[in-house]
Amino acid sequence: MIVELGHIALILAFLVAVVQMIVPMIGADRGWSDWMRVAVPAASVQFALTLAAFLALTYAFVVSDFSLRLAAANSHSHKPLLYKITGVWGNHEGSMMLWMLILTLFGAMVAWWGKNLPDGLKARVLAVQASIAVAFFAFILLTSNPFLRLPNPPLDGNDLNPLLQDPGLAFHPPFLYLGYVGLSMAYSFAIAALIEGRVDAAWARWVRPWTLLAWVFLTLGIALGSVWAYYELGWGGWWFWDPVENVSFMPWLISCALLHSAIVVEKRDTLKSWTILLAILAFSFSLIGAFIVRSGVLTSVHAFANDPERGVFLLWILAAFIGGSLTLYAWRAPMLRSNSVFSATSRESGLVFNNLLLVVATFVVFFGTIWPLGAELFFGRKVSVGAPFFDLAFTPFMVALAVILPPFAILPWKRGALGKAMQPLWGVLALSIALGALVWALQTGGSILAPIGITLAVWLVGGAAMDLLSRAKLGKAPASETLRRLGNFPRAEWGKALAHSGLGVTIFGIACITAWAQEDIRVANPGDTFEVAGHTLRLERIEQGQGPNYEFQRAHVSILDGGNVIATVTPEKRVYPVQRMPTTEAGIDRSVTRDVYVALGDAQEGGGWALRTYVKPFANWIWGGALLMSIGGVVSLTDRRYRVGAPKRAARPPAAAMPAE
Repeated sequence: MIVELGHIALILAFLVAVVQMIVPMIGADRGWSDWMRVAVPAASVQFALTLAAFLALTYAFVVSDFSLRLAAANSHSHKPLLYKITGVWGNHEGSMMLWMLILTLFGAMVAWWGKNLPDGLKARVLAVQASIAVAFFAFILLTSNPFLRLPNPPLDGNDLNPLLQDPGLAFHPPFLYLGYVGLSMAYSFAIAALIEGRVDAAWARWVRPWTLLAWVFLTLGIALGSVWAYYELGWGGWWFWDPVENVSFMPWLISCALLHSAIVVEKRDTLKSWTILLAILAFSFSLIGAFIVRSGVLTSVHAFANDPERGVFLLWILAAFIGGSLTLYAWRAPMLRSNSVFSATSRESGLVFNNLLLVVATFVVFFGTIWPLGAELFFGRKVSVGAPFFDLAFTPFMVALAVILPPFAILPWKRGALGKAMQPLWGVLALSIALGALVWALQTGGSILAPIGITLAVWLVGGAAMDLLSRAKLGKAPASETLRRLGNFPRAEWGKALAHSGLGVTIFGIACITAWAQEDIRVANPGDTFEVAGHTLRLERIEQGQGPNYEFQRAHVSILDGGNVIATVTPEKRVYPVQRMPTTEAGIDRSVTRDVYVALGDAQEGGGWALRTYVKPFANWIWGGALLMSIGGVVSLTDRRYRVGAPKRAARPPAAAMPAE
């Protein structure tokens, strides 16, 4: 009964979305306030109904109701409760329900907290958001209904893909969806602005927090997926340029550009049409990602199954929203021209250059991701585009971006002098180059990647710090005055410094792990001791056992220092009996400066076990940098200007008293 109620709630949510799409838009066009006000309760009701449908689906998984086809195919009665819950979105239909829950949540949040929005803009934004919901509700109900029943339910289910039975994959999809589905709000604001024909500083302040919120979640989601791939797959890598990794990375790059471009609109009332285009592109790449993951046109280790019917439906959605929005943009963008001018050496120019680098880098990733499909379609050739292409084509743009960030962040608006902007940065530049040269000398002719990465990392972190300190008059004013100025900075400035520093920390981790990681593959027997990159390891024993819903073989490997055991790692090989699928669980001894990473292989015919051991320098700095970037975004979100969306209006002075006659 609960499942049927969930299905009814989903249908009702679709009908409410249709009303929300049509009525407020007409009201905004005609100036009918009553019709415009329909948007707010409709958005709330739509979210409540979608939440009810999602909870009904979750209930079926938790109680192992295998009369529901989706639960039978993706759950099992003996599975731990956490993975029964996460199994809801560990499949195509359930993940689309999570997509819709987040999509309607963002619409409801605008309805609840958008009190400062003009009535017409608010009505149009919620109507556009509802149009996206209508398309995807139709997609779910017509091609991906999660509430279908089985006439003869099995006693136990087919179980969830064992690779997804992991805490990292429990939280990675929700954060990722909060990110790239959240970019729908930037899209809705952009389309509403095009329809209205007005983009100004207030619009930029309204759209930035929604974009920033989505960017924070997307950053965390990508980082969680990277951590999962690092320890779960047993390959020791943190990024593989897999198509599904790329489809989340492309919206992240575009949303970075959008955040920086919106600053120019807010501060200087220029780049308006470019900012609108970026808002459209950010969500467009999210839609392209949905198509790639769910249509089966490209092969990925974590894409959903191939289904031509779904692929065609999604292709129509792409054509409608991407093609329609770009057509509207081509028609209305000329109305958004600005008369503002700025010098080639100004903060505006730096942000434009920043945008160009990010956008070109995005299209490099897009080209590399989609080229295998194009080569097969147009030339009948099967080609593979892997890490060497992406590393060679993508890296120069990120290096250039890191180089320009500190000086252009210090340059004033409209017109400035690069030499003056560099004055507080000369010491940082000297330090970063000196450290890079020192690393190059100490590594005795190794990879150039580590010195370059360390130079850029120090440049970014030191540049972000000096930006704040120079503006606080460090060395030019008493210490108390410097501290007072630092305390009075807007939180968005602190958030910017943290985010730029986080990028530097991530670059440091990537450079070190890529240049200095060492690998050892061997066959070892219990009691054997061996050396890897200056670390002594000993295979103590191999044990076999039974987990909650899997069988395992577990190695106990000690890490020694001077004969003393300082750590023990326990890599595992697991087999899930229902699907007869093996997985690898790496054993990792983590520290600030390095990870010792051990993966257990198969038993060998001549005796012993295959062991793959890595020493990964500064691996955790990659994800620490991502976390620091996210914290910077959260700090910026607490800035009052973006919480209220517009500056507080000054109180009107009281009218002067009229003289008595």
